[in-house]
Amino acid sequence: MPPIDLRSDTVTRPTAAMRAAMLAAEVGDDVYGDDPTVNALQLKLADMLGFAAGLFVPSGTQSNLLALMAHCERGDEYIVGMDAHTYKYEGGGAAVLGSIQPQPLPQAGDGSIPLDAVRAAIKPIDPHFARTKILCLENTWHGRPLPLDYLAEARALCDARGLGLHLDGARLFNAAVAQGVPAAEITRHFDSVSVCLSKGLGAPVGSVLLGNAVLVEKARRWRKVLGGGWRQAGILAAGCSYALDHHVERLADDHRRATDLARGLEARGLKVEATPTNLLFVHVPEARLDALRAAFADAGILASIGGPRIRLATHLDIDDVAVERTLAAFARSLGLAG
Repeated sequence: MPPIDLRSDTVTRPTAAMRAAMLAAEVGDDVYGDDPTVNALQLKLADMLGFAAGLFVPSGTQSNLLALMAHCERGDEYIVGMDAHTYKYEGGGAAVLGSIQPQPLPQAGDGSIPLDAVRAAIKPIDPHFARTKILCLENTWHGRPLPLDYLAEARALCDARGLGLHLDGARLFNAAVAQGVPAAEITRHFDSVSVCLSKGLGAPVGSVLLGNAVLVEKARRWRKVLGGGWRQAGILAAGCSYALDHHVERLADDHRRATDLARGLEARGLKVEATPTNLLFVHVPEARLDALRAAFADAGILASIGGPRIRLATHLDIDDVAVERTLAAFARSLGLAG
């Protein structure tokens, strides 16, 4: 039986049709701006999400870093959630490479940063303090879309206090599909957005940073400084463009399967944190973790089982059969039937 990989939606493999699109891609040297497929991808996503320009980069981590370095100067500060990817899981790049100070704040259960806390954290104009320049949000956060009214309130706050607003939209399209709105309804509130195309959309590599022309040109320079300039990248951009054309609406299938998996696990007596998108978190008694690891190994299932709270991700390569096999493996680990 084929393996089932629930570790992340980053593990997807290109479909045959996506590989064909990549094989046929027209290419050039992107450092010179000569790759037509890269240029087309950047324009397509910018038009789709309401921005003037885009920049194709290797990873979401680099895209977020470029955004921060384009918005901020040395000694500036960004306000961010204390469990946000841009603060906690990107190697401290803003501080290490951009000399930008993070100001982390606790997040609410939906991933939002309470705006009263944001107001209180904005530094006064005084040489004793780093200059607060930007607020960074993440959508989705642990599989939960940020409320649309919260985005409007965050935008109003940033306008009133002269701050930029950046979105780590690694799973932006999951949020849009779950909320039943065009992705542009989310991104219209932001000065810059990072969109990952190698997660739920299933492209093999790549993210795009979106913003106005000045910000994107600053980011392009920093991309080169960071070693992110690439040559015939249109081969990869073609896969991303195919994903935008063919894999957005089908995210609803991933969300449904995550819900099916969550309900099946709850029916087997496990505590589950379900979300409206493709991520769920299941709590397994610590005494059963070794049995679960063994059951998964026997069934050819991959998951990150480091502790009793386990994140599972559905994606392009997870079908209904995979959900049933996973539920059966959980049941075996718990000493249950099926």
